[in-house]
Amino acid sequence: MNTHDSVLLPAATEQLKETADRLDLSLKDVPITFDPGFDSQDNEATIRQRGLIPVIKPNFRNTKNQKLIEGRTRAFKKIEATYKFRHTVERGFAWEDKYRKLVIRYEILEATFNGFRYLAAAMVNYRTEFGCMK
Repeated sequence: MNTHDSVLLPAATEQLKETADRLDLSLKDVPITFDPGFDSQDNEATIRQRGLIPVIKPNFRNTKNQKLIEGRTRAFKKIEATYKFRHTVERGFAWEDKYRKLVIRYEILEATFNGFRYLAAAMVNYRTEFGCMK
């Protein structure tokens, strides 16, 4: 299905909340980061309904109002450190993409595919732990 991720956001956040409830975890006031493609009032409201704190980099598409831009930039500066941590997660995905078997999914069974993902994660962590990856 060729759908933008922001369309899937309401269902995904609901599934996240259900999973947290099953594990007896609280998501109240937990920050969750998204890239500028998710910057909308509807998405922020959806995230806040689940008790999460949206950390979304502002996207100033078609915005000419300088006061609005300055206000949103000032608000984002308060949470920017959380957004910068996102780089660590994205870097992990990039390392995973080095393994061709994971980039192009050849496996039919999800369990087999996940096994290769765990193997790749173990290899990345082993190389990082012992200083082989710089």
